[in-house]
Amino acid sequence: MKLFIRDHISFITLYIITMICLPIIIHRLDDFNNHYAYFIFLAIILLAILLLFRFLRRKKMYTHLNGKGLGTTDFLIHYPLAPVEKAYADQMRFIQSLFLSKEDEHKDFFHEQQLMISQTVHQMKTPLSVIQLLIQTNQLKEPNLLLEWQKIKKECDKVNFSLNQLLTYSRSSQLLADLKIEQISLKSIVQEVAKDLKDYFIEMEIYPKSTIDENIFIYSDRKWIKVVIYQLLSNAVKYGEKNSYILIHYEDGQLWIRNKGETIPESEINRVFELFYTGTKGRIQGEATGIGLYLVKKILSTLHHPYRLSSANNETTFMIDFSRSITAAN
Repeated sequence: MKLFIRDHISFITLYIITMICLPIIIHRLDDFNNHYAYFIFLAIILLAILLLFRFLRRKKMYTHLNGKGLGTTDFLIHYPLAPVEKAYADQMRFIQSLFLSKEDEHKDFFHEQQLMISQTVHQMKTPLSVIQLLIQTNQLKEPNLLLEWQKIKKECDKVNFSLNQLLTYSRSSQLLADLKIEQISLKSIVQEVAKDLKDYFIEMEIYPKSTIDENIFIYSDRKWIKVVIYQLLSNAVKYGEKNSYILIHYEDGQLWIRNKGETIPESEINRVFELFYTGTKGRIQGEATGIGLYLVKKILSTLHHPYRLSSANNETTFMIDFSRSITAAN
């Protein structure tokens, strides 16, 4: 109430002057009835002066409220004049300080979370490596238990894949700071990933067929593009049809990865890129994390490589457009 009265004191003053003082003055100088038009003229002039005065005092507020593309501090009114401006500025400064403190808390928490994930993953990788080494040793020592050791190795590989995926997800928040754009051979990247997934291909009885020429070079980030292709090939194996092939083809600046398997419903095509969305088949198998394609989308979007996922007639195709980053085909 106090702020309202302070903000409208000029209108109250104008009303008293116009409706009480001015008619009395005109009446004393001459008959008010003979100067009614003059009274209206003076009232309009006084109102115009008041509106101009209020506009000049609140000009900064109107400028800030009508501004577009404001920065983090542009909404503040510096050196406010009117009471309502001062009240508004005080509230905005309080809100700003509150948000800045919350932002600092969030950054600290996020940094601690990243450190915890990174440290935990590395601590788990050491005993996992020891277990994998013991499995290899015992497979040679106990050939009669080979099948059991292979089952244990399969589960260890799943744990290792999940840990690598979690670590990649944690590091992807600093993706821009970690980029190194260089000339890379597309075929060598695909071969490296296929070699890393060799045991998975054999286990699932699905094999890659690459037709990429050795003279295809692109400009991109080697580490992150390898993460993308690793995720796409591992997904193609996971959801592929046994005794089939994953075709890896390059044509007109576009990399195509095709696999035979159950068709992805059209309603899920866009949603599979959402974080933690596993889809119908992912829920049935119970092994999907909903992180892989989210990472693919984030990395390719950051690297400005357009992509497209399509699925029909028991065939799923993922396309990455490298046409803007091709250097040469020698």
